[in-house]
Amino acid sequence: MKKTLLLLALTAASPALARDTVVKIKLADVFELPEAKQKLDGTVKIYLDGQKTPSVKKTLGSDVTNKKTNAVGKSDEFACKWATLSALIALQEGAKKNGANAVVNVVSYYKKVEFKSATEIECHAGTMVAGVALKGDYATIGK
Repeated sequence: MKKTLLLLALTAASPALARDTVVKIKLADVFELPEAKQKLDGTVKIYLDGQKTPSVKKTLGSDVTNKKTNAVGKSDEFACKWATLSALIALQEGAKKNGANAVVNVVSYYKKVEFKSATEIECHAGTMVAGVALKGDYATIGK
């Protein structure tokens, strides 16, 4: 009986022990990952809100992507870079499907709370998982 009560008490306390560390990742650092150079083919340009962009000829809708990665045994920074890359790949694929050559006005959108930066993405790292949510507009831009 005592073991059951102890197990119930520990289970009830688990959410209080959950970790949610905010990590800011420089977009330029993600683009430098070898995997980014393989997976992001350059046909779709990505611009954070606040970054200078070429003239937008046409907006083709907006989208939100929410990507998570296994963070076990990884530093918060590495896990967050990986989750950010996954989110960028999803935006690249969405842009291609919508006939866009860019994603503009990109903001972090974790739990529907916007974080705007011209250089950084917000990531949330936990004990087991790291996650990035991005929101942006698909567009065709001039050269």
